Amino acid sequence: MTTADPAPELHTIIDLIRYGGSRFNAAGLTFGHSYDNAMDEATQLVLHALHLPHDLSPVYGPSRLTGEEKRAILGLFQRRIDERVPAAYLAGEAWFAGLSFKSDPRALVPRSPIAELIEAGFEPWLGGRPVRRALDLCTGSGCIAIAMGHYNPEWEVDGADISDAALALAAENKARLHAGNVALLRSDLFAGLAGRHYDLIVSNPPYVTDAETDALPPEYSHEPELGLRAGADGLDLVLKILRDAPLHLSRDGLLICEVGESERHLAALLPELELAWIEFKVGQMGVFAVECRELITHNARIAELAAARK
Repeated sequence: MTTADPAPELHTIIDLIRYGGSRFNAAGLTFGHSYDNAMDEATQLVLHALHLPHDLSPVYGPSRLTGEEKRAILGLFQRRIDERVPAAYLAGEAWFAGLSFKSDPRALVPRSPIAELIEAGFEPWLGGRPVRRALDLCTGSGCIAIAMGHYNPEWEVDGADISDAALALAAENKARLHAGNVALLRSDLFAGLAGRHYDLIVSNPPYVTDAETDALPPEYSHEPELGLRAGADGLDLVLKILRDAPLHLSRDGLLICEVGESERHLAALLPELELAWIEFKVGQMGVFAVECRELITHNARIAELAAARK
């Protein structure tokens, strides 16, 4: 510690949470990996260090801590400040769609708004149509695929990714959550999925522009750049997904894809493509739904644009 040891003045769980939140804000940390504010991150690290559940009742807030417990918590706080490591990596855990996933630098920290769609059964976008097989393309930690399988045990779900490291993490999460109806496959987008067809494809691919990737705060440097960078407009992979998805979708199939801030680039590039931009509880977040039939109708133009990418 660069200042006097604060431990003698900190006695309870709530003391440590308040102190951590103050330190994080004073240090100018960036939030956005599961939690979007200092107090929630401080809470996550305190409860992790104390081996307590993330939804601990506030009644335990006044509980007093031992000296060893305080030292462990303050050590995590210092690492968060000095190293700018996302709290989810320090805790080794991230919550997504109400489920606990192991999180480490092999894949992005789970944080997609698609979690809200999963918990809502993808309605009203599915419109009641049956789903037998579903795909999570660019699965990373496996959070979307595993959550889909968890909430829909009758579905057969594939999770595909190009990264062996990410797939190894996804396999650990599959075992952690007993996701027996989820299969994990190595594939460069659809290249390794020949002959596989789905009623629903969900994807949270890399979509951050080169300029935005270069300017990201230090917290993001701990995540694999492979899961972020996607060209000058963030659409290098998205265009290929739009081009090839009809080959793997049933005729009445649906594609749901996250493009984040690259939404404006996609809308400008393909104004003729009918994309339904999804509203979440906190507003629009760059996620669209599109019917297979619509992708087929505009496939020639999409293929032309995709071919121009590396």
